Amino acid sequence: MTLWNGSYPFYPGANACFPFDTTRAVIVTIFLSMLATSIIILPGIRGRGRLFWFLRLVLGLFMGAVILTVQFTGDWETGWVQANTSYKSFSPVQVNADIGLHIGLAGVNVTLRGNPVQQINETINYNEHFPWNFGADYDRSYSQGLEKGLPSPILYVAEKFTMQSPCAVHRQYRIAGHYVSLTLWLAFCTWLISILLFSMSILLYGGHMLLLTATLIFFSLLFFSTARNTLKCPIQFGSVTLRTGYGESFWLTLAAGLLCLLLGLGIVILNSMQPEKLKLIFSLDKSSKEETWDKSYLPAEPSCSAQDELMVPLGELCHVTATKL
Repeated sequence: MTLWNGSYPFYPGANACFPFDTTRAVIVTIFLSMLATSIIILPGIRGRGRLFWFLRLVLGLFMGAVILTVQFTGDWETGWVQANTSYKSFSPVQVNADIGLHIGLAGVNVTLRGNPVQQINETINYNEHFPWNFGADYDRSYSQGLEKGLPSPILYVAEKFTMQSPCAVHRQYRIAGHYVSLTLWLAFCTWLISILLFSMSILLYGGHMLLLTATLIFFSLLFFSTARNTLKCPIQFGSVTLRTGYGESFWLTLAAGLLCLLLGLGIVILNSMQPEKLKLIFSLDKSSKEETWDKSYLPAEPSCSAQDELMVPLGELCHVTATKL
């Protein structure tokens, strides 16, 4: 490697800003379409059942959307730091940049954004993804980053999660991500079963399914926390350290789990103590409609005088004509 213009060469490559997450966009679009369709038909529901029905709809769609969306997000654990760091390997030139680490269930995103973005005649705005899900090779993607000549801060952070790294966190995060994804898929299935049971007016078992959904969600959070709380190598940039904490996906999942728990407990308790109120919430209180009949559609009961007029002597009814053979 020879010097060029006073510095070592940097392999050219497109600034790889992380692409738009189409999977998450599709999921959000589907759930928003369901909500918009339900709002359109909302005026057709009469009485106070309209409010209860709308609340059940919003809460149910929120839980389902969160459980499904967090499978594909990359911000279960995040961290940012601003530092003066070298930009190219074997070069003393330093840049001021924001360095971000985003850990998801399927891999790691490393962000590098300059302050300002235009420095040393280059645009410093990177977001590189290094996957570790099934069928992906993290070390290979890291090697490809080396071949492309990614900036030194990105490679330095990504190296901490390789299998050969002395930090030894790759296995913990990868296995934890697989178990979290599995339990969340199970939670999504139990959520669908609970929606089906509620639509069939089987309220008690629907509440039990919500409690099972909450249990699976809490197990997924526990699996991720085990990897999050493992000892990590410090990610040092000069005098500052990149520290991470739980991200938005973790807190959204926790909120969905607590909501499932509260709703499930509320349904079970109301079913045992005040079932009539539970039926009212689910618009099943039809006792007044069943007991109120329109008497105009009922056959008129004959009066006593009419019965007397219609009475026929028994002898006339029993008169039989016999023919001699």
